[in-house]
Parts: sequence; C-alpha cells; structure tokens
Amino acid sequence: MIYRDFKGIKLSALGFGTMRLPVNNGNDTDICEKEAEKMYAYAYEHGVNYFDTAWGYHSGKSELMAGKFLSSYPRNTYYLATKFPGYDNSNMPKVREIFEEQLKKCQTEYFDFYLFHNVYEGNIDDYLDPRFHVMETLMEFKAAGKIKHLGFSTHGSIEVIKRFLNAYGKNMEFCQLQVNYMDWHFQNAEEKVKLVSEWGIPIWVMEPLRGGKLAKADEEMASTLREIRPNTSIPSFAFRFLQSIPGVTVVLSGMSDMEQMKENIKIWNTDEPLSKSEFDRLVAMTDKHTKKGEVPCTACHYCTSHCPQSLPIPDLISLYNEHKITGGGFIAPMAIAAMSEDKRPHNCIGCRSCEAVCPQQIKISEIMSEFAEMMK
Repeated sequence: MIYRDFKGIKLSALGFGTMRLPVNNGNDTDICEKEAEKMYAYAYEHGVNYFDTAWGYHSGKSELMAGKFLSSYPRNTYYLATKFPGYDNSNMPKVREIFEEQLKKCQTEYFDFYLFHNVYEGNIDDYLDPRFHVMETLMEFKAAGKIKHLGFSTHGSIEVIKRFLNAYGKNMEFCQLQVNYMDWHFQNAEEKVKLVSEWGIPIWVMEPLRGGKLAKADEEMASTLREIRPNTSIPSFAFRFLQSIPGVTVVLSGMSDMEQMKENIKIWNTDEPLSKSEFDRLVAMTDKHTKKGEVPCTACHYCTSHCPQSLPIPDLISLYNEHKITGGGFIAPMAIAAMSEDKRPHNCIGCRSCEAVCPQQIKISEIMSEFAEMMK
C-alpha cells in the first residue's frame, strides 16, 4: 500500500469509503454485515488505514458498522473520518447533539478527521451563519481533542468554495473534492483543485470512478485507453490519473464488494502516475465523449434577457447536460433543490422568446420541459 505524509502521520493513499457497502436485496438501509465485516478486515489487513463514513450513509447505518467492525482493532492503528450532516439544513442547530451521537455510534472517543459535509449552494449561508455556531462548536471539539483534524467536503461551485475558504479557510486542514478525469473539465475539478491548492490545503478525492462509470468504457474509449497504456485495466486509469495530481493525499473509493476491494488495493500497491502526454490524452478523450451529448450553450445570456420568467437558463442547461450525459446522479437534483422555487425548470412557460434570440438555435423550451420531468 502506498502511504502519503500528512502532518507527521502516514495515511494510506487509498481510503475505504463506506457509502456503498454491500446490502441485502438492493435495500440501501439493510447492510449485509457478514460481507461488510470481511471487507473491513481485508482492507485493514492489507494496509488501508483510512476509513470514511458519514451520518447519512446507508440511512445512518454506516457509522454503526464503522464502530462495530473497527472497535476490534487498536485505536491508534487506523484513522476514522465522519462528517457533520449540514447537507440537511435542519441539522444546523444540532451540531453538539449530532456529534455526541456520532461518537457513540462509532464507538470512539474522538475522530481523526471530521468534515463540514457537502458545502454547496443550498447550505453555504447556514454554514456561515453565526447563529448556528457550527465552526465555533467544531473548534471547541478540536480543542478538547475530540477532533484531530478539521476539513470540509464540497460539490459546490467555485464561488461557493471561495466564500467558505474566505470565512473558514485558515482553520481547514484538508478538503474533499470530486475529482476524476471525466470531471476534470466537465465539473470544473481542475479549477477547484487549483483554488484549494493555492490555500495550501491537501486534497482528499471522492468519486474517483464517478460512481463506477469509469470502471468500464465503451469500445471507442476502451480502444483509446489501450493505446495510452496497453495491458492496463480500465479502473486503473482513474487511479493513475489521481496519482498524477500534486496535492492529492487520500483517494476514497466506495467499494461495495470484495472483488472491487482486492482490485483497488492491488492498484494502490504501486505508484504509477501518468505522463503529461498520457494525462492530456485521457482528458481530451473524455472531453470529446462528454461533448457528444452536450447541448452547445455558450452562456451568452441573450436568452435570459428575453425570458419573462427570469430563469437562469445557461445554469439550467449546464445542469441538464450534467444529468443527461452522466446518466443521472445527485448533483443536478441537489443544485436544483438549492434554487428558489421560481427559478427551476418547471417554470418555463414555453413561450420560445429565448429561442428567438439564441445564436446556437437551441430548443430551450423543449430542454426545460424534459429537465423538469427528469427532476420529478
């Protein structure tokens, strides 16, 4: 196992993300404990020492599994991370209550790593609101030794990340970002990595395989990958890509079966970053792939000046592209939910005033109608 230095400690470069543990009959709330226990044991015995859980994973069951399976090992031989569930704004007044419950669930006296969970458009105002004392309370826990290292995860925009860093950046020791070669340009991961790195904050990576989408490829993509590095497995490219990015310390993989666990650990036994030409070619291949189904909006904003509903049309089209090209997921629904009700796609009245001035001749009204159906 490769290890990375972080403030005098050695962290396994591969972390075990526990949001996709094996379940019974496809029921996310019913974890298959026998298989999950085997995976925890295999990870620990093969050098993984970073375990990541969260309040909401498996509807609250993931933290319980972490406590149950890790408590049999010496506490100083692994690092445990969990998060304050601010993705649900109703939790903001409950920082202390939730934290103490997390300690009990995880059967621990402290967390090695603790995060503001999912800083994004829908909760940034509340995270920064002094009424809730979120930062103040977490810093209190840190001073008491109940949190060793404090950080944040985010799926938010560059603007949201800047706001959070300007307010709390001096206290952030690490940042968890969605980084993979599909999202390097598609979700602006390159710029997010650059921004966080400018603050001198080490990067933890989530969704390295884009929810499993980068573990496989169509024949065209597979052919290009074979040309880049013959005899390299498709999932390996996602991890070698991340090994090429300065500042990446821990890469979390939400492994859901033993086969994935064994393959990923085997990959992370060696450090084989991509060359610049390999890196650039991989990104170019993915950019070409994502643009195939992309609505060609240039964000000129001619449409918004003619929309009687004042809809943020370029932003909505960008989210539509994300949802359509990647086959769904939570990013677009999360962003839509953060918008005020009157700015969502279902408010399009189909008047086509926007289409009359669109230089790209995009059928905006049809896209808004389809997007509204997707979001139901």
